[in-house]
Amino acid sequence: MTNRNINSSRRGTALMVSLIAVLVVSAFATSIMVVGTGEQQERRASVASARALYVAEAGMSQAIVRVEAGTLTDIGAVDAQVAFSGGNYWVDVTDNGDQTFTVTSFGTVGNAVRATEATLVQQGQGVYTSALFAGNLSGDMTYDMKFGGSGTQADVVNGNIYSGGNVRITGNATINGSIKAAGAIAGSTGGTSGAPLPVPNLTAMDYDHDHDYDVKSMFATATYVTNSALGGKAYQMPESSPAHIFRKNPNDRTANTSTTSKDDYFLEDPYESVNTSSTVAPGSGTHITLSGQDGNPGVDGSDKVYFIDGNLWIHNNKLFSFTMYNSGSTTIRATFVVKGNIYFSDNVMYQGTREDGIAFIAMKDSTVTDSGNIYFGDPSFGTLERMDSFMYAENNFCDNNLSATGSARVTVNGNMTAGNQVKINRDYGAQHSKLTVNFDDRLVSGTVTLPGLPSQSGAAATWLVRGWHEVAIEP
Repeated sequence: MTNRNINSSRRGTALMVSLIAVLVVSAFATSIMVVGTGEQQERRASVASARALYVAEAGMSQAIVRVEAGTLTDIGAVDAQVAFSGGNYWVDVTDNGDQTFTVTSFGTVGNAVRATEATLVQQGQGVYTSALFAGNLSGDMTYDMKFGGSGTQADVVNGNIYSGGNVRITGNATINGSIKAAGAIAGSTGGTSGAPLPVPNLTAMDYDHDHDYDVKSMFATATYVTNSALGGKAYQMPESSPAHIFRKNPNDRTANTSTTSKDDYFLEDPYESVNTSSTVAPGSGTHITLSGQDGNPGVDGSDKVYFIDGNLWIHNNKLFSFTMYNSGSTTIRATFVVKGNIYFSDNVMYQGTREDGIAFIAMKDSTVTDSGNIYFGDPSFGTLERMDSFMYAENNFCDNNLSATGSARVTVNGNMTAGNQVKINRDYGAQHSKLTVNFDDRLVSGTVTLPGLPSQSGAAATWLVRGWHEVAIEP
């Protein structure tokens, strides 16, 4: 082969290699451009989707503001959207017919559509929407609902508060909720003063006749029995009776009851084993089991109103805590209405996180000056630390020995409400007894329904937002 032919062959091969290289590089460059364009499109779509969610949430916020102002109508429509921050939204408001509304907000940015949904529960302002409530029916305009303390002893309220007089906040006390008062609010830049809120009408409830169990009448057949575990000798009912969860006038507590003007009933179950643990937890409390539950004889004592013409105590010289208990799945719900006073000296707790609930109502007796009050604090040992319950005193909520020998800290999981005043002195010299109230919203949200609770007519409507979450868009 000549040199010319060899060189021509080499040039042809080199040209072929170059062409192939050009094609490979071109294909690679085209792939990079396609991938880059796809990634940009994905980024744009992702950003648009995120912005659409923000726009939907903005629409939801606007809808809630309108609902709270009394406007219960849609905002815009799918073909008449409201412009907002480079996108659009429309909101559907649906009346569910049970004092709840479903609000669905749709947000769009470009081709992206997202939606959020919330349920709004209508409720009246007042005792059922407040962690602490004092109606101040006496009209005492010098009345102050006080919160204070410093450091770890500072009061904490997780919920709304209302005073028919004034509110005074000092130290490091914290109110995580709205503050309302008929009078002045001192110590907080938030809060509103306005017209007094109404209180429940206990007279209209006619508890003397409208109840499930008249405990005083039932104890007409009680026997006088010694119970060394619970202490002393007292009147008690058979286990099949719904009233077996009380002991009447135990003789080991006359130092506490000698000054009361009516019979004294103690919430304690003589048919359960005692637990003397000082640990404050439901698992360490002495059980109280209702009739017909947890293997007990008799009718089911749950979802009933227990009317007591006398005083009710949660107080035992030997024990620290009581737990409303059922080892099964049946709920424990009861309302204790007391025509007298209620004294919380020991801890009372629910068994767990099931839908249990207990309400304590203290109503006035027109023949007894000291009645319709709820006292809390152990008068002897300062063992009270925790109360799981909804509490309403027609008259006052008062302290009982929260001094240097009393409870340094008390936690309420529920609420503390009074027709007149919540007047608890928790400052003794340099000591401040810390109060923590964790508002239980299950009554107003409808999660729990307790028997025989009074209505609160005349209260202004307000709203509870429940379950704000994103929902899928239907195709």
